[in-house]
Amino acid sequence: MEFFLVILLLLSLIGLSSLINHLLPYIPVPLVQIALGVTLASLPLGLQIPLEPELFFILFIAPLLFHDGRHVSRQDLWKLRKPILLLALGLVFLTVLVIGSLIHWLIPTIPWPAAFALAAILSPTDVVAVSSISARVKIPKPIMHVLEGEGLMNDASGLVAFKFAVAATVTGAFSLAQASGSFVVISIGGFLGGALLVIVIIQLRTFIRRLGMEDVTIHMLIQLLTPFFIFYIIEHFHLSGILSVVAAGIIHAIHQERSRIPAGKLQIVSESTWTVLIYILNGLVFVLLGLQIPSVINEILEDPLFNNWQVTVYTLIISVALILLRFLWISATWRGWMEKKKPHMQSLRAISILTISGVRGAVTLAGAFTIPFVIAGGAPFPERSLILFIAAGVILFTLIAASVFLPVLSRTEKGDRNTLKEEMERKAALRTIDAAIHSIEESITDENRSAAISVINNYNTVRNEVSEKSSEQMKREENEARLTALEAEVRYYVHVKRAGEVDRETAHLIGEHIQRRRLARTNRMQYRRLFLWTLFKRGLFALLKLFIPKHKERKKTRRARTKKLVKLKVSMAKAAIHYLRNHITPENKNSYLAVIGEYNRLIRQFKLAKKGEESNHYTLMKRDLQIKAFQAERDEIQHLYEEGEITIDIIRELRKQVNIREAYWIEETTVQPH
Repeated sequence: MEFFLVILLLLSLIGLSSLINHLLPYIPVPLVQIALGVTLASLPLGLQIPLEPELFFILFIAPLLFHDGRHVSRQDLWKLRKPILLLALGLVFLTVLVIGSLIHWLIPTIPWPAAFALAAILSPTDVVAVSSISARVKIPKPIMHVLEGEGLMNDASGLVAFKFAVAATVTGAFSLAQASGSFVVISIGGFLGGALLVIVIIQLRTFIRRLGMEDVTIHMLIQLLTPFFIFYIIEHFHLSGILSVVAAGIIHAIHQERSRIPAGKLQIVSESTWTVLIYILNGLVFVLLGLQIPSVINEILEDPLFNNWQVTVYTLIISVALILLRFLWISATWRGWMEKKKPHMQSLRAISILTISGVRGAVTLAGAFTIPFVIAGGAPFPERSLILFIAAGVILFTLIAASVFLPVLSRTEKGDRNTLKEEMERKAALRTIDAAIHSIEESITDENRSAAISVINNYNTVRNEVSEKSSEQMKREENEARLTALEAEVRYYVHVKRAGEVDRETAHLIGEHIQRRRLARTNRMQYRRLFLWTLFKRGLFALLKLFIPKHKERKKTRRARTKKLVKLKVSMAKAAIHYLRNHITPENKNSYLAVIGEYNRLIRQFKLAKKGEESNHYTLMKRDLQIKAFQAERDEIQHLYEEGEITIDIIRELRKQVNIREAYWIEETTVQPH
């Protein structure tokens, strides 16, 4: 039962991290998940989840790399094979040599073999962390493909170098010729072994299909078990399990593309299942990473033999040295390769993005935990706790550095920034509207078809307006015009209220109306709270109507109140139109006319509601569809941001535009007959 509760708690933290990322989208999900893991480990719950490296690699790294191998662009990997190999092999071995020497020079108590072991485990970049962070920024595609290829391959080279360095520390013996030969055998053997095993599995699935077993469940189960089975078998023969699952993923993708068997239901189930699985595994990797960090750090901080400040300085020096070495290596190799291929990609900005994206992650910490406690003869492994501390510190440093500097480095050059921002915002707005229309189309039934078509027509009108808008200046002017018109409405309302023409209940409803309209333009969070409260009240009112008997007098009173409210809102809208028309100038003509058009449409809706031309059932169907459409818009906006398609400024502007349309919609539905 305790194990189940731990799993439930970890999964809840993953869900919480998504919620936090939605509210604070500028903080990368991996950092949020690590922070949640650290927080959980720091609580006095007595919760301890020891990291078993062998289990961690097969349970998390194997399926994640198999999935990445399935989706990586093979054509781009082949085209970029030279820079990928220079990073995945050349830079790894250079890191072992240079950073290992630096570690031994800084901390003489760490012997040469152990220093090389630490440098080796610090050399692999984490493809999972890179993918999570790069999703927020617009990294050029060639750089992203190089990072993906490097992340898929350098785990193997770094871990092999790490194993030989650890073995040298434990046994005191090392042969460069033997290590080089073993590296070639382990790498090539792992890659070919993974390819061979996945071909066998593919043939097994084909044989099962020929037996007439088209059950999606059994085929999906085989697909899910594939990376675990291959990794375990290959590692059993002391070959590279990491390269084996990468190769298996690539071969699996090739087979899917060339297969003449229609994908149908299996492909749909496969994509959905892998999406959920990868989301959970990615989250668990970083939450578990956060859970280990406090124990690693406390072991050093509480040990009187270590100077805490000095150990922290060591970690910072090693972290900066790793980034500097990566920058120098890329500057020397990347420019030479890109000079003939893509000259525009050899800029300092491109090299800096490639450098800062070298994030260390779970593979580094999991590998460090495989360091034995004792060496030959029974003596303790030299400075094992310090090595774990430095590994954890480097992971945090590179994650934070990438989170801070990648968004800055990936920004567009200043000259084209405004133009590109406007075009980016326009395309994003069109995509959010298309997402809303698509959500409505998916919900169409014979019963609600008419209501759905009405909502879709409204969105098509908005779509045409968005397509015609060309500048950010125009949108600002329209928002200013809306606020000006709202102030004209308020002045009219205050005038009739002082004249005693507004009763107490109508005054309360008009006050809510004005507050919604103002918050939609000025304060997004307060507006959302007010909007949800309004929906709650309406739902509660509809529920009470089911239990409270209908009385003709009450119905007449409600209709009379609705007529008063409609009449006052129409008068306020006309006052706003009158004010705008009297204050039109050549400078504000376009924005004022656009807002006058919005008021005219609102007045038409009020008059339709007053005449009761829409039935109550039809109105409820339109309301449900519209609420779903607004949510689809917000989901698409968040998705665009997470994919790096829009910036934080644009996401705020788009949400404000949705709020404004939502506020107008609330005013239209507030006066519908009940």
